[in-house]
Amino acid sequence: MKILIVGLGSMGKRRVRSLKAINQNNLAGFDLRKERVLETSKIYKITPYHNFQEALKKFKPDALVISTSPKYHMKYALSSAKKNIPCFIEASVCNLSKIKELNKKFNKSLIAPSCTMLFNDGIEKISNLLKNKSIGDICFIKYHVGQYLPDWHPWEKKGHYVWEKNTNGCKELIPFELTWLSKFFGKPKFINSTNLKLSDLKINFNDTSNFTILFNKKILANITIEVLSKPISTRELIIIGKKGKIIMSADQGVIKYINSNMKKYKSFQINKGKILKNYINSELPYIKEMKSYMKFVKNPKKNSFPNNLSEDIKMLKLTNKIYK
Repeated sequence: MKILIVGLGSMGKRRVRSLKAINQNNLAGFDLRKERVLETSKIYKITPYHNFQEALKKFKPDALVISTSPKYHMKYALSSAKKNIPCFIEASVCNLSKIKELNKKFNKSLIAPSCTMLFNDGIEKISNLLKNKSIGDICFIKYHVGQYLPDWHPWEKKGHYVWEKNTNGCKELIPFELTWLSKFFGKPKFINSTNLKLSDLKINFNDTSNFTILFNKKILANITIEVLSKPISTRELIIIGKKGKIIMSADQGVIKYINSNMKKYKSFQINKGKILKNYINSELPYIKEMKSYMKFVKNPKKNSFPNNLSEDIKMLKLTNKIYK
């Protein structure tokens, strides 16, 4: 299968590595920055292109992986859709009207929006606990996610999109997390939110968002997203059920749960997988995500991808209510 990766920054390179890890080696890459194209083709031995239309014409890809800055996602997704080429899109945080256009006018069954957290080892373990009703029906969720903004792509300084107001890191993390939360706990209803700039970072957007969501009309969730946590990132989760509770701590690398039939917690280590230099998250969930995408591309009628444009639109609408 011939796959074109559009955008060869750190995420595009990560997608190249993920595809190669599942033995997808017929790869080409395009980026507006020539040095990125040359660097990626040299390191990963992929076919380089400096022009997107030329890549489509000469390489004739069977699928696209779009890993540009969010503000350019729809430009390439729309081009892909017009030619009926399946495409994977990284998590979107802007251009809601263009996403709606893509969903309305073109074959949306060919579009696979990212949902990386569904492939996270810790989240997969929690999914199994919930499916087994290990703590009974869920009542309350408390979730805190954060990562110090200057630690995002430190080699790019402020040239990265997470420093821009419309695509900033704090806002971006909201739909990234809501996608898996909604998948697990049901339809989300916005209750309230507080968005503030609490740091001395030289930014023109809020660095902290605290909000309350009601899932499935019965599960209350208090969620905090911030770009302040250092020297390591934060992901701490508590799920309260009618018969017990689940706790996940990324700092400790552990998930544990207890219910009324148990005398002590049962713990699971989180398999973080390989973490490369300058990266905070491991390669493992991205490899799993690309594997799921390849199954989807090869046989979309048989293998559904766990996220779609309709759900992406819902999460982005909700994000806009939260982060206003």
